[in-house]
Amino acid sequence: MRFKHTNRPGFWLGFIDFFTAGLFFLLYMPFGGLQEELDEILGRRTQRYAVAYLWGIPTLFVYPIIWMARIAEELKAKAMELGIEGPYTSWWHMFGWNTFGLLLLGPAVATHRFFYTLNKIERELNARNRERPVGLDLDRTGEREDSAGEL
Repeated sequence: MRFKHTNRPGFWLGFIDFFTAGLFFLLYMPFGGLQEELDEILGRRTQRYAVAYLWGIPTLFVYPIIWMARIAEELKAKAMELGIEGPYTSWWHMFGWNTFGLLLLGPAVATHRFFYTLNKIERELNARNRERPVGLDLDRTGEREDSAGEL
């Protein structure tokens, strides 16, 4: 997958989301392609943000903060796996800024670091995909396989 959005302005996205009480990301996650990109990068289908948001209502929005913090920690692990230099987002960075930094635009700061890490991962994956020859992949046995799937 080629990632198109490798320069998202995390601070402003977090700022807008903070002042719309999370409603902005209800639209941005599915329609901005962010949810699919996270699924691709993390190698699994992540819980949809809309579900996390709905769980946030009875939990006074603690659940979405923990959901974002878990995704942030997984992004940090992926960045380290790819050999990308920090600073990274992390569980404590996301959770701490969203809770203790609430009066100091903490959610915008946390989202800035989240997207800073995400942008670096996407740029690295795009660069690695450019280096791979098109149409030739290795199957799980290590044998070359052409794009039609024949050996």
